[in-house]
Amino acid sequence: MASVAGPEIERLISLLAKLPGLGPRSARRAALTLLKRRDQLLGPLASALADAQANVKTCSVCGSLDTRDPCSLCADSLRDRTLICVVEEVGSVWAMERAGAFRGRYHVLGGLLSALDGVGPDNLRINELTARVTEGEIREVVLALPATVDGQTTAHYIAERLSNLDVAVTMLARGVPVGGDLDWLDDGTIAQAMRARRPA
Repeated sequence: MASVAGPEIERLISLLAKLPGLGPRSARRAALTLLKRRDQLLGPLASALADAQANVKTCSVCGSLDTRDPCSLCADSLRDRTLICVVEEVGSVWAMERAGAFRGRYHVLGGLLSALDGVGPDNLRINELTARVTEGEIREVVLALPATVDGQTTAHYIAERLSNLDVAVTMLARGVPVGGDLDWLDDGTIAQAMRARRPA
């Protein structure tokens, strides 16, 4: 199909289409909205992207993203230094912080073990996690990884790697979500909730 827009617009659409959740159609709609509202959206977005490219760093301690290194969470003296929550990606750190239920430190793996995708232990930040635990200050490692095959494989591998160290390794509870209706839940979630039941 022939291009109906100039190369600059096509490039914008092509780049937007690479973002998660945006296919070619959604990318065209987003590009059109940005171009129609240049002063309110396109200019500020371009400026924010340039600022992010210039200033955002990966934390050398936990692997999260921030404009400082160590990141603000690692540098916060009020956080519990004896607790580490291990997550797959930075988005999980943001989700945990939104919930406000964890006051320890984080460790971002940068992915999950996956034989199909060729992701092995050396492709993730597992050695860095082991080094942090070996320093001796950590008393508990919380594995907050997805309840997928790759997530569970990664959790098992990390638990094995840490088994000879003096640290408790725990996992997030899984089961019926708050406000969840049993009729709408999948069989695996119900089975996990039944196995993880506790006194009322």
